[in-house]
Amino acid sequence: MLRFEKEINFIKNHFGNKDFTPLHEPCFSGNEKKYVLETIDSTFVSSVGKFVDLFEDKIKAYTGAKHAIAVVNGTSALHMSLLLAGVEQNNLVITQSLSFIATCNAISYLGAEPAFIDIDRSNLGLSVNALAEFLSEVELKDGKPFHIPTGKKIGACVPMHTFGFPLEIDKIVQLCDEFNIPVIEDAAESLGSIYKGKHTGTFGLFGTYSFNGNKTITCGGGGIIVTNDDKLGILAKHITTQAKIPHRWEYKHDYIGYNYRCPNLNAALACAQIEQLEVFISNKRETSSKYKDLFSESESIEFIIEPQYARSNYWLNAVLLKDTESRDQFLTESNDNGVMTRPVWGLLSKNKMFQNCYKKSLVISEMIESRLVNIPSSVTK
Repeated sequence: MLRFEKEINFIKNHFGNKDFTPLHEPCFSGNEKKYVLETIDSTFVSSVGKFVDLFEDKIKAYTGAKHAIAVVNGTSALHMSLLLAGVEQNNLVITQSLSFIATCNAISYLGAEPAFIDIDRSNLGLSVNALAEFLSEVELKDGKPFHIPTGKKIGACVPMHTFGFPLEIDKIVQLCDEFNIPVIEDAAESLGSIYKGKHTGTFGLFGTYSFNGNKTITCGGGGIIVTNDDKLGILAKHITTQAKIPHRWEYKHDYIGYNYRCPNLNAALACAQIEQLEVFISNKRETSSKYKDLFSESESIEFIIEPQYARSNYWLNAVLLKDTESRDQFLTESNDNGVMTRPVWGLLSKNKMFQNCYKKSLVISEMIESRLVNIPSSVTK
């Protein structure tokens, strides 16, 4: 008999008792084919077309952000946000070690370095207390923040709303504002998550979302930048379109530009997906509620729930096993029996590219890394 047979059987039954239950598959049940075919018929399949503008408008309406700039993926959204926030070579960027590699890759594209601090156990995002401790080592010189131990300027702070669980972003922004540190929210996983009545991604100078194939809504790839800063919002759209000065036939450019604009073909798929977003989230929250009931009976598995102050989209449901041995057994038994589960990402600070970067105590991050498992979280048909 399997140690986790009850949990595995529940998951298989909940998702239709198929031979294989994926971790998170996309759901195409709306106007996806209609909009994509319309795009093909129009011949506007690249970065010019009505669906790009429409998708940006839909994101603005949904999140309440003043500006939304559709790009090719979440990593490029982070890269551009860091660039526009003023991050430069040799700067430090405060972030969490428990994150997907894209967070640190985007920082590295600018020649900057991550400075790793711990997360909060209750929401798996950047810890307010850990940030306050780090900032006790920071001083302002001519209004610019410098990290005393390394002597390096701090370019930005990038907290992530892990698995869609909103972190205490208002407190993060308040602390960073005291040191003139711009905050860029990595909201790649949290579209549809609400913190104290306001959408994640709209608290910092920039917020970034991802629409990769496994996200709550997807357009195959895709990402978006949101900001309430008029000047930066306009500039973001300009430089992600090769910084071409608008003209009917001339090709003149006034910045180093990037070919990061979202293609109309992808945006068409995204428009159909966002029309169903609230339905998807409601469905996923029903699944999380059933998971909560299931795991409340377990003495060895803790189900991660949303903070009391927030609504999570429950992009990926997560459980904590009592130790690493139990985690590995859960992973083995579930995957051997056709239920896809995975451990959380390895800490970024352990990768050879980042292992010499500055870091504070990562006790909570290390505990979560050794015990957390993501479990199937697709929208049920």
